[in-house]
Amino acid sequence: MSSLTETLVIDTLKSVDSGTAGLDIVARGWVKNVHIKDGRVTFALEVPASLGPKLEPVRLAAETAIRQLAGVSAVTAVLTAEARRAPSSANAAPGAPAPRERLALPTVKHIVAVASGKGGVGKSTTAVNLAVALARLGKKVALFDADIYGPSVPRLTGLSGQKPMSDGKRVLPLEAHGIKAMSIGFMMAEDTPVVWRGPMVMGALEQMLRDVDWGDLDVMVVDMPPGTGDTQLTMSQRVPLAGAVIVSTPQDIALIDARKGLGMFRKVEVPILGLIENMSYYICPNCNHRDEIFSHGGAHKTADQLGVDFLGEIPLDIKIRMTSDAGIPVVASEPEGPHAAAYIEIAKRLWDKLSSGRRKAPEISVRASLEEK
Repeated sequence: MSSLTETLVIDTLKSVDSGTAGLDIVARGWVKNVHIKDGRVTFALEVPASLGPKLEPVRLAAETAIRQLAGVSAVTAVLTAEARRAPSSANAAPGAPAPRERLALPTVKHIVAVASGKGGVGKSTTAVNLAVALARLGKKVALFDADIYGPSVPRLTGLSGQKPMSDGKRVLPLEAHGIKAMSIGFMMAEDTPVVWRGPMVMGALEQMLRDVDWGDLDVMVVDMPPGTGDTQLTMSQRVPLAGAVIVSTPQDIALIDARKGLGMFRKVEVPILGLIENMSYYICPNCNHRDEIFSHGGAHKTADQLGVDFLGEIPLDIKIRMTSDAGIPVVASEPEGPHAAAYIEIAKRLWDKLSSGRRKAPEISVRASLEEK
């Protein structure tokens, strides 16, 4: 039985000074959500918002203390703050957070969000295959998993159970199929739920982006969670996105949500790079009969109506599902096959749009976004 326990972690953290009133971080009640799996330790330091910017040394001290325990192979401490509701005024929406400086990722040329208005449309599968397709075009590519509650990248890349290493200063991303990858799923067991409030999720995302040694990249593909929530808004505000790709299936109910996702990115002034229609059609492997199970062409029509580019369509095929579950995306497992060709054509169109000009991060008015109806 392992001697590395939650009690031992918390007892060890009692030696870390909070820098306030002579109390340690455990006595202050800052230590939350301790997870231990295969020598990997993760926990959050939930601190007062007013102290947050000053406590990075405390976070580093906490990581150092746990790293010295026997049996620890990796440790991640997330510094997060619960923002208090601000009084309303003529110049600020009630509860709106104060503007924060954007993350600097100078070695990454283009950051692309792959998003969907709803779950179940194959967004993560599309993101992984798109990243591998860009790598096959000779680009330096990373895949960043922004879905904290439901990370899929470890399984889809075949990296489940592996953990990133550190050079003592920064975390080194894992690599598979010619791309670099980072996910909260590398830090904890696959079946461990992440029970974090919004500010903790935002802190984890920012820390993974900031503390990972990405190296020089042409493209970072971000697998976003479905919907239009905190993560999408924070990524739009804090990360210099080159644009967003919206994934949808052809049926009306999915397209309604895809329009919402597209509208959200437009509201925060993130360009829409295009729409992809996933599960567009099915071809019987026995008789080659084509069947449009979820209808067909809805995403293309929606793109035309909304004045954005249609990047392409991906069929519904068991090979795509099986290779994804096996951790070998179809673009990597069958690079000369028709499905890989479809993803590569989309990757070519996407790269043409990205290479036509680099975009600066937008100036976003949170108050206007909240108040505009």
